[in-house]
Amino acid sequence: MTADPRPTGAGRPAATRRSRDGRPPAMNDVAALAGVSHQTVSRVLNAHPSVRPTTRERVLEAIATLGYRPNLAARALVTRRTGTLGVITPATALFGPTSTLVAFEQAARDAGFYVSVATLRAFSGEEVVAAVEHFLAQGVDGVVVVAPRSGTVDAVSGVHVPVPAVLVSSGRAGVDVPTVSVDQVAGGRLATEHLLASGRASVLHVAGPQEWYDARDRLRGWRDALEAAGATGEAHRADGWSAADGYAAGLELVRTGLPEAVFAANDQLALGLLAALGQAGVRVPQDVAVVGFDDEPGTAFYAPPLTTVRQGFDELGRRAVQAVVDALTGGEPTQQSIAPELVVRRSSASVEGPGAQGGDA
Repeated sequence: MTADPRPTGAGRPAATRRSRDGRPPAMNDVAALAGVSHQTVSRVLNAHPSVRPTTRERVLEAIATLGYRPNLAARALVTRRTGTLGVITPATALFGPTSTLVAFEQAARDAGFYVSVATLRAFSGEEVVAAVEHFLAQGVDGVVVVAPRSGTVDAVSGVHVPVPAVLVSSGRAGVDVPTVSVDQVAGGRLATEHLLASGRASVLHVAGPQEWYDARDRLRGWRDALEAAGATGEAHRADGWSAADGYAAGLELVRTGLPEAVFAANDQLALGLLAALGQAGVRVPQDVAVVGFDDEPGTAFYAPPLTTVRQGFDELGRRAVQAVVDALTGGEPTQQSIAPELVVRRSSASVEGPGAQGGDA
């Protein structure tokens, strides 16, 4: 532990100061130092809008000078709230679920909550029940479930959760709780329509594992776009989401015949695909156009820079937190879907000329 270099007084104290009788500072001590009432200090701590800015600043300075820390246990007894949310998420380092968790945690802190996380290797009913029981023992105000795979929603639907619950998933069957998701079908359509508009008559889809809701929905969006345009295309289903899976798909395409364009179900699949095509001397986008999905960090520096579909994880996190808050205040369950965004780069440049069609280079 290192000392806090900031000064006491208006800044943050190096340690909690104690009163003359040895006890830690209480709310009454803050009120006395700031020259306000006990109720005013409480309003400042709870971010009540009725407090004047000058008064709020005076109270915050007194809190910093004394090193006062609110008694969260006592506050929970009064408000019946702990300011903590539980999150159940799959035990994976994949970009989508990880980004969802990080975005939710940041949005929760912005809203005044802290987050307790349970990562599950398998979303069985037993594991979900155990995680919920653990959170209830902690006194969480609500539970959020990140459920990207088939079967996870079924497992959640059979569990009674006596606090507000929110599902982050495009799989909703049998679940009467607020649900927040990114519109994966729309993302698949965006990618495919863009490739068709760039002058390609057919689009092959390297699909992700079909036990994932997102993979199914992106496949559906690809099919919808082809049918609407009267275009053709084949689906190649990868074994996983990794660059190695994309590389294997790319080698097979080189061996069996190259398509005009490829929509890969995520950026890692696209990365492996680009590596296999480059190794075989196939030019992207001149010979084959490529679009990914996710807009992972670094996609602007792929060779060539990758056109991809960006998911709004920050917005997803904010809406999930707001759904919990709404549920805490008696709101009705809603199904919210966030529109994705196409980010155009050089990997899908038009066949009519060089260079990317706008977007990042």
